Amino acid sequence: MTAIKHVPFPNATIEGYPRVGPNRELKKALESFWKGRIDTEAFRSAAHSLRINNWGRLAELGLKEDYAIPADAALYDHVLETAVTVGLLGGDHAEVELDEFFTLARGNAERAPLEMTKWFDTNYHYLVPEVGDDEDYLARPQRLLDLFNEAAEAGQKVRPFLVGPVTLLALSKQAEGATTQPLDHLPALTKVYAEILKSLAEAGIEWVQIEEPALVADLGVASDEELAQLARQTYTTLLAEDAARPAVFLSAPYGSLNAGLQALADVRPEALGVDLAPQTLKDAPDYVERIIGAVQPGTRIVAGVVDGRNIWAADLRERLSVLEQISNADHEVSVSSSVSLLHVPHTVAVETKLPVDVAGWLSFADEKVGEVAALNTALRQGTTAVGEAFARSDRAVRTRNESARTHNEAVQARVANLPNGQVTRQPAYPERVEAQKVLNLPKLPTTTIGSFPQTAEIRKARADHRDGVLNDAQYTEALKDEVKSVIELQERLGIDVLVHGEPERNDMVQYFAELLDGFIVTENGWVQSYGSRCTRPPVVVGDVSRPKAMTVEWARYAQSLSEKHVKGMLTGPVTILAWSFVRDDVPLSVSADQIGVALADEVRDLEEAGIKIIQIDEPALRELLPLRAENRRSYLDWAVRSFRLVAAEAQPETQIHTHLCYSEFGQIIEAINDLDADVTSIEAARSRMELLGDIEEKFTSGIGPGIYDIHSPRVPEVAELVELLTAAAKHVPAERLWVNPDCGLKTRGYEETEASLRNMVIARDHVVENVPLKETVRN
Repeated sequence: MTAIKHVPFPNATIEGYPRVGPNRELKKALESFWKGRIDTEAFRSAAHSLRINNWGRLAELGLKEDYAIPADAALYDHVLETAVTVGLLGGDHAEVELDEFFTLARGNAERAPLEMTKWFDTNYHYLVPEVGDDEDYLARPQRLLDLFNEAAEAGQKVRPFLVGPVTLLALSKQAEGATTQPLDHLPALTKVYAEILKSLAEAGIEWVQIEEPALVADLGVASDEELAQLARQTYTTLLAEDAARPAVFLSAPYGSLNAGLQALADVRPEALGVDLAPQTLKDAPDYVERIIGAVQPGTRIVAGVVDGRNIWAADLRERLSVLEQISNADHEVSVSSSVSLLHVPHTVAVETKLPVDVAGWLSFADEKVGEVAALNTALRQGTTAVGEAFARSDRAVRTRNESARTHNEAVQARVANLPNGQVTRQPAYPERVEAQKVLNLPKLPTTTIGSFPQTAEIRKARADHRDGVLNDAQYTEALKDEVKSVIELQERLGIDVLVHGEPERNDMVQYFAELLDGFIVTENGWVQSYGSRCTRPPVVVGDVSRPKAMTVEWARYAQSLSEKHVKGMLTGPVTILAWSFVRDDVPLSVSADQIGVALADEVRDLEEAGIKIIQIDEPALRELLPLRAENRRSYLDWAVRSFRLVAAEAQPETQIHTHLCYSEFGQIIEAINDLDADVTSIEAARSRMELLGDIEEKFTSGIGPGIYDIHSPRVPEVAELVELLTAAAKHVPAERLWVNPDCGLKTRGYEETEASLRNMVIARDHVVENVPLKETVRN
C-alpha cells in the first residue's frame, strides 16, 4: 500500500484552533471531573461536544474542504497526547485510562507530575516527557482514529495531528538513571510513527499533519544542522514512496527554518507548512526566496501568512503580496495561519466593551480564519471577489496608524531622555547585603511567591462589584478581610516574609494593565496557558504610563497588620509584555522601557509607604528569548535593562526580589544574575533542583529554589521537602538561600495550601537544626 495522494491538500487551512472553547467549556469540564462532580462518561461527552462544535464553526467560517480542519484537540496538552499516542509515555498498557493520563499531567499523592515548561517562545506550557532506556514503544493510534470517526459522523473529514518525532524527543528530558539521551531513541520512535501512519492509511485517512517546530529553534540538545540531519533521516523513512501512509502535511511553525529547510524540502512531503508571519519575515527577510528555491515540484507550500500569535487585523494587501510571490514562482500554494490559533482568543465578536476604533483593529481566532479564507479567494479570484474584507483591512491599518490612542508624546520624551545602554543600581550587591541586615531576617527565611488562593467568595465579591451588587466601600472591605486572613494564616504557620495574597488582582498582568494607560483589556479573550488554566492577555495599544499608584494602599494596609515584613508585589516589564498582546508598530524594547519607568515610580511610592522588601516578578524572562541564537543577546540586553530601570533608584536597604518559573533557565542564568536582584526565587521542584549546578557557578545573589510544585494538587511530605532543600543547600551558601514554593498559590485551595506551607516551614526548621549546610561564601 502506497501513500494516498489523489486527494488535493485544501487551499485554505489553519495550523490549529483554540481547544478550551469559546466559554471555556473544556476548563469547566476538566475541573468538574477532577473534583468528582461529573463522571468519566459525562466528561468525555462534554469534550466530544466541544470538538464537534469547534469543527462545525470552522466549516462555517470557510474551511469547507476535506482535511482543511486540523484534529489537534487535546484534553490537557498536545505534547502529552502525542507522547501517549506513540508510546513514549503510558507504559505497556494498550490504552491509557483517564486517571493515569491526568496523573502524568497533575500528579497525585504518590507520584509527582511531569515537568512543565514553555512551548518555544510562547506563553503556552507543555508537559515534558521523560525518556528512559527502554525502546519497546507501543503505538496507540486509536485516539486519532476516534477523532477522525467522530468528525466523519458529523459530516467532516478532519486532519489527524501529531507532534513530530524529532521535536518530541528534542523537547523531552532524560529520565533519572537513564544512560541514553532522548534523541538516541529516534530510530525506534520512527518505527512507531510509521506504524501509526499505516493504521491511519488502512482506515482510509488521506492526510495527516506532523509538526516539527524544533527545526526553527537553536536548541541545546543538538545543533541546527544535527537536527536537520535527524529530520532528513527520519522523514526519508516515513515518507518513502512504498510506505503505507496517508499524504503528509509536514509543518515547521514558530519561526524560520535554516538547515532544516533543505532537509524537509529534500524528503518531499506532499505539503510543507512554513511560518511567514510578518515578524518571522522581519527576522529572516530572505525566507520566502529560500523557500521558493528549496521546495521541489510535487510539494505544496502551505504559507502561514496570517499571524497566529498576535491579535492585530492582518494587512491583507501586504499578506497577499507574499502569497503572490510564491504563486508566481510556479509553486502550488495553500493559505494558512503561521502557527496554531490556540495562542489567541476565540472571537472579537463577543467583546461588547471594547472601544469602537480598537475593535476594528483586532483579529482573534475566528477572524483569522476569515482572513485565511479571504486571502485564499483573493489569490485565486482577485481582490474584487472579497472587496469588503479588503476594505475592512485597509480601514484597520489606516485608522490604527492615525489614532491618537497609540501615541503619547510625554511618555516618548521621558523614555528618549533615559541614558543609553545598561543602567546600574547603586551601591553594588555586596554593599546592599550589608545595608539589608537591618531587615533582621532568620537563616533560610521562608516566604511565598505572592498570590494566595482566590476563593469562590473572593470571585463572587469581584463579580458582585462589577455588576453593582457591592459598592466600592463594600468591595474594599471584603478584600481587606481576605488580606487580614492571609496575614494571620502566614503568622500562624511561622512564615518569615509575608505577602498580602493579592485578592484584589484577577491576574498578575491584567491587574496592572487595567491601571496603566496604553492598555485595553477584554471581557472574554481567554487563552489556554496549560490544562484547565486560562488567562486573558491584555492588549498594548499605545505608549504606556502610570496615572497613579497601583499597589501602595494594599501593601500599606497589609504591613499594618504585622510586625514582620510584607513584600510589595509588582509584575515586571518583560512579563507584562510576554503575557499581553503587544504592539507590532514599535520595538518591544521601547514598550519595555516605558513600563520600566512607570514601575520605577511605583517602587518609589512603596518605599515611601514603608515597604522594605519589593518583589518584581519576571517569570516570563526566558519565554521571550528568541529561538535563534544570533538574536538572543540584543533581547537579553533590553530585557535586563527594563528590569533594572524598575529598581535603579531603590534605596540600598530595600531588598529587591524577583521570581521566575516554568521555563528552561540554564542558558540564561547569567542574564538572570545580571538583573541584579537581591533575591531570586525560581522554579526548581519539578526538575528536582537540576538547574542549581548552573546557579552554583554563575549566580552571586540570594536564591530561593522552589521546593514544591504548586501546579499539582498534591501536598508534599516533609521528607520530600527536606530532601530538596538539602540538595539546594549543597549548591547555595546558607546566607543566600531562601525557602519558598515554585510559584504563586492562586490556583490552589486553602486546605492544601495550608498543609503544604506548614510542611515547608517544618522542613526548613529541620534542615537548619539538623543538616550541615555549605560554608558561607562571600562574593
